[in-house]
Amino acid sequence: MLDAIEKLLILQDRDRRLRRIEGELAHIDPERQELKSKGADAQARLEAAKLRVKQIETERKRLELDVEAKKQLIERYANQQLQTRKNEEYRALAHEIEMCKADITKIEDQEIELMEQAEQVQQEVVRLTREAADARKLADEQVSRLGEREQSLRRELAQLGSDREELATAVDSGVRSRYERLVKSKGENVVVGVQHGVCGGCHMKLPAQVLVTCQQEQEIVTCTNCGRILYYTRDMTLAATD
Repeated sequence: MLDAIEKLLILQDRDRRLRRIEGELAHIDPERQELKSKGADAQARLEAAKLRVKQIETERKRLELDVEAKKQLIERYANQQLQTRKNEEYRALAHEIEMCKADITKIEDQEIELMEQAEQVQQEVVRLTREAADARKLADEQVSRLGEREQSLRRELAQLGSDREELATAVDSGVRSRYERLVKSKGENVVVGVQHGVCGGCHMKLPAQVLVTCQQEQEIVTCTNCGRILYYTRDMTLAATD
């Protein structure tokens, strides 16, 4: 194998590793935000339940005030009954008293319903408090591990980047320029082997002369179809399949 091809294959492998690490790093921040979001969602559900408890308590106190107001009305109507001498007024006040008592019964029924709701929501708060704590703990642990992974990847990226510069300078500048142009247009798979007479990149059949030149390993050979750089090793098959 040509020395230039060997160097290009090493450089290509290093570039692939660099892109893989860069890809992993690109996913770390979105993953970190997603983990934090899960913890925040659990806390938001807890806060919503706590707010509901406060709303129920506020409504219950309002109903208590309504009951107290109705009782005061009953007391006032009862005093007016004692003062009136007219049967019609007495019956009208009695009717108002009965209406107030009926209203009190309805309000007390509402209070019972609210107390039942409050009990259920309080149980929900207990459950959500536990879930929020667990979610927060899990998210913190995962974010911490993610941070450690990020630091490790950045160290590896820096080392690979430094090594890559050394490898690149070892390749002939003309060959390196051709390789880098191909990387921009074809992606990471630009130095490819010949297998059964076809290009390992575009998988198109290669002319016989290209195969022979590639096998001689005297010069850089490129695919006549896609332009990728070709190489041949003894364990490859040059002959095209039928």
